[in-house]
Amino acid sequence: MESFSFYNPTKVQFGVGMIRKLGSEMMNAGVKHCLLIAGRGSIKQNGVYNQVMESLSGCSISVSEVWGVQANPTLNKVKEIISFAKEKQVDAILAVGGGSVIDTAKSVAAGVYLNDVWNAFTDVEKITQALPIFTVLTISASGSELNSNAVITNTDKLQKWSFTSQHVFPKVTFIDPTVQCSLPFKLTANGAIDAMSHIMEYYFSNNKALSTLCINDALLKNIVKMTDILQHNPSDLVARSNLAWSASLALSGITGIGMRGGDWACHQIEHAISALHPDIAHGEGLGVIFPAWVEYMSEKNPSLFLRWAKNVWGEDKVALGVRRARDKIDSWGMATSLRDLGIKENELSEIAKLIMHDSEVGGISKFRSHDIEALLMLAY
Repeated sequence: MESFSFYNPTKVQFGVGMIRKLGSEMMNAGVKHCLLIAGRGSIKQNGVYNQVMESLSGCSISVSEVWGVQANPTLNKVKEIISFAKEKQVDAILAVGGGSVIDTAKSVAAGVYLNDVWNAFTDVEKITQALPIFTVLTISASGSELNSNAVITNTDKLQKWSFTSQHVFPKVTFIDPTVQCSLPFKLTANGAIDAMSHIMEYYFSNNKALSTLCINDALLKNIVKMTDILQHNPSDLVARSNLAWSASLALSGITGIGMRGGDWACHQIEHAISALHPDIAHGEGLGVIFPAWVEYMSEKNPSLFLRWAKNVWGEDKVALGVRRARDKIDSWGMATSLRDLGIKENELSEIAKLIMHDSEVGGISKFRSHDIEALLMLAY
């Protein structure tokens, strides 16, 4: 196992009713006026908003609010919120939602100190400080509640890019699994596939990191099992809790220990797809790309994928493992091809161009243009 550094300073308050501690945690951190960032209103329907406001009010924390963050969040919205945050002179950011809301919050928290927030995504400006971030998670998927990453789409340039900075680790994250019991199953399945994909981006990068691989095997199997249960009983609290925690762990840093940074070709490919088609859910897109990626890569090096096929899917051949993965995704009612996602064949060349903003894609894939084109056709 190779040398590594592990760092994750985020405090987690996990469990039923834990949102009530939000106000005291923020008060203890010295927060007096926060900016609440949210999506399109579901938190007012499931009771989360009332819980949040009651807790903040009880600790005399004033709140300004911004709504309307969409899935696959946009740079334009981030810039709008940065201006609002500066106007209101807030001293903290509170994200109440899923990964899109949290990624927006991180971008805003850093962006108030930058000349242009997009510079953080293009490495023109370095993030040296950010407003403190607190999160109340309402859908388990991205893992953004427990890491230092953010992904935003520049719709003008069709670029869905990311940044990483230790300054945007959330200070405290609140995860109450009961608030996710009302989610439509498709959103739960999207989240599960997203979480599995985060683990798989690391999984094949170092077969000597055995401790990490054992963790990753267990998390992948647990996510599948819990999602199967929730498909039939969305209110099963044991399944809901274990899926939520598995999804948070999936991109907390633990699954990548000793894994040489992972591969990330599939994420880069999917980011191009959802930059062109923002209506395509990130998790569902990954559910199409990842099996095709394993299928394509295993033609060159089948031994690299045998452990995954056997330990996660119970198969002795990689091709059978890929089939089991696709069948499972299909059983959850999700797309298994680019055609299912509504992608037209004549769009594949444009998607390939969006992907290849670097000369190579992927840590172990090392894809060039011809590989990307072949993979897209395989996924089509």
